[in-house]
Amino acid sequence: DAFDENGQSVFDEVGEMVIKKPMPSMPIYLWGDQDNKRYTESYFDMYPGVWRHGDWTRITPRNGVVIYGRSDSTLNRGGVRIGTSEIYRAVDAIIEVADSLIVNYTNNNDEDCMPLFVQLQPGVLLSDELIKHIKSTIRQKTSPRHVPDEVIEISEIPYTISGKKMETPVKKILEGADPASVAKKDAMRNPGAIEKFVQFANN
Repeated sequence: DAFDENGQSVFDEVGEMVIKKPMPSMPIYLWGDQDNKRYTESYFDMYPGVWRHGDWTRITPRNGVVIYGRSDSTLNRGGVRIGTSEIYRAVDAIIEVADSLIVNYTNNNDEDCMPLFVQLQPGVLLSDELIKHIKSTIRQKTSPRHVPDEVIEISEIPYTISGKKMETPVKKILEGADPASVAKKDAMRNPGAIEKFVQFANN
């Protein structure tokens, strides 16, 4: 089914993909999560008792299902949903950039912010010219709404052990969440990478 943010079914519009009945591919626990805390937070936190899969989906009038990608990595820019993968595809074409991560968060002044964090290739400097090139490339390959507010150099992009960019934990840290509660180091491939974002949030 597709749920809105209030847990109500929606038809022929994009909503959170939920699974109402058990299916064979569902994990029944997470390794090392003895009290099931991480398991519950991962799948049942948004809709108690209902599995939230973490993808945007739409149930079509012909009873088809369209999957739009990860809901926890979707940006909400002026009320328009933007997939981070669209921005990453544009940035990946820039040879000076080794890796990147983008988030959309609300700062302490209740302002909407969308910074792009970039890990540059060795020996490359984040000059004004390169920032303009990054922004213009994103605009040309996507749309003006996809262009970040600022481009910030970071030494390393944080990943989970399974190889996913940690967009949601970074967003929560920038919004003031306790890093220890949203970025479990035993679930990270490179735990030290998150510290730079903690420092950025504190500045």
